[in-house]
Amino acid sequence: MIKLFNTKTNRLENFKSIEENKVSMYVCGPTVYNHAHIGNARPIVVFDTLKKLLEAVGYEVTYVSNYTDIDDKIIDKAISENSSELEVANQYISAYEEVRALYHASNPDMMPRVTQTMPQIIEFIDQLVKQNAAYEIEGNVYFDVNSVKGYGNLSHQNIEELKVGSRIEENEEKKSPLDFVIWKKTDQGISWDSPWSKGRPGWHTECVVMIHDEFKRQTIDIHGGGQDLKFPHHENENAQNCALHNESLANYWMHNAMVDIDNQKMSKSLGNVVWAKDFVFELGSNVARWLLIQNHYRQNISITEEVISQSQKEIERLESALKAASLECQLQEVNDDTQDEALFKRYLEALSDDLNTPNAIMVLFEGVKELNQLLRQKDKDIHILKRVFNSVHEMAYILGIEFDLELTQELLDQVRAWQQAKVDKDFDLADKLREQLIAQGVL
Repeated sequence: MIKLFNTKTNRLENFKSIEENKVSMYVCGPTVYNHAHIGNARPIVVFDTLKKLLEAVGYEVTYVSNYTDIDDKIIDKAISENSSELEVANQYISAYEEVRALYHASNPDMMPRVTQTMPQIIEFIDQLVKQNAAYEIEGNVYFDVNSVKGYGNLSHQNIEELKVGSRIEENEEKKSPLDFVIWKKTDQGISWDSPWSKGRPGWHTECVVMIHDEFKRQTIDIHGGGQDLKFPHHENENAQNCALHNESLANYWMHNAMVDIDNQKMSKSLGNVVWAKDFVFELGSNVARWLLIQNHYRQNISITEEVISQSQKEIERLESALKAASLECQLQEVNDDTQDEALFKRYLEALSDDLNTPNAIMVLFEGVKELNQLLRQKDKDIHILKRVFNSVHEMAYILGIEFDLELTQELLDQVRAWQQAKVDKDFDLADKLREQLIAQGVL
C-alpha cells in the first residue's frame, strides 16, 4: 500500500486511484524564459521517481507536465533579444528537455503548451463568467474568490489575514483584494481575440484547462509541484475547478521542498544560482540526481561541499559493487532475470511510505553490502549473486541512478585474458591488461 502526504488534508493518506491500476498525475512545468536551475530540477527528479515507483508496484501511469510558453517574462526576453516569444519559448523548452534527460528522467506522456491550448482556455473562462464565478471589467476578467466555499483550504491560508495583506497592493477594479486575473487585456506581446478583449490568459487558469484537456476529466489522482506553488497558484487552480465543477482538481496534492546553496536561498542578487545543466557537467548525472533524491522530498536540501563529497562516495560505492557483480555474471554467462524478492520488497515498502528515499537508500546499501560479501566468496552461488544484482540494479533505476554495465565480447575476452595471465603468473602481462581494463572503465 502506497502512502502519500496530501497537502490538502495535511496528513499521510493511503493512496487509492480513481481508476483501478491506473494513475493520472500532473506536475506544473516551467515558464520557459531562462535555463533551469537545480531548484527547478528537483520536481523533475521527485515526480519521475514517484512515477517509477508507481509503475514498479503495478500501476499504469499517465504523467502530464506543461510548458507555460507565454508570460510577461517571455515577452520581455523576446523584446530584449529582438526575437519572438515563440523563439524564446522553443529555445528554453529544448534546454529544459536536455536537463530532464541529463537527470535520467523520462519525458512525461504529454507536455502541453499554453499557446496551443488557447481555444480551450477561452472557453473555460467564458464558462466561469456565465456561472458568475468570474467578472469582466474593461477587458480584464477576474475570478471571484467569494464564489467558491473554502478558498484557502488547500494551502491552509487564513483568508482574513490574506485580505489585510492584499489591500496594500489592492487593484480598485476588483471586488475583493484576493480576486485574481484570469484574462488580461494587453497590447504588448502576442495576444488572442476573446469575448472580453484582445489579450492573454492568467497563469492560474492555464493548468486547470490543460488538465481537463489532457485527462478528459475534472479530477485527477495526483497534482504535484514545488512548495512555492501551494499559494497562490495551486489554491487558485483548485478554486476555479471547484467553482465550475464543485469538486477538487486532484485527490492528492504533493509538494516538494526547496533547494538552497550553503544554507542560503538561491538568488541572482547573491550570485549563487546554480544552473541544473552546469551541475551535471561538473558532477555527472548520477551524483547530481543523487543530491536531489537522497533527502525526503518534503525536506529542504542544502547543497554544500560536504554533501557533494558524501554523494560522490556513495555513488562510487554503488557503482563499484554493481560493476563487479555484473562482470562476474557476464563472465559466467548467467541468464537469470529473477530478483531477491525479500530485499526488493523491503525497498518498495520503504519507498511506498510517502516516497521515503532515505529509508529506501538504506535498503539499497544493504543490497550493496550483500553483493560485496558474495563477491568475496570463493565458492559463491552465481545465481544468488545475479538475483541480488538484479534487485540492486532495479532499486538504483527507480531512484534514477543508471550505469552502463553491459560489456562487449571483446572486453569480456580481455578480462578473461587478464585472469588467465594471473593464473599463469605472467605478472607483466597481467599488469598491462589490468591497466587497459581500468582505462576502459571495466575495472
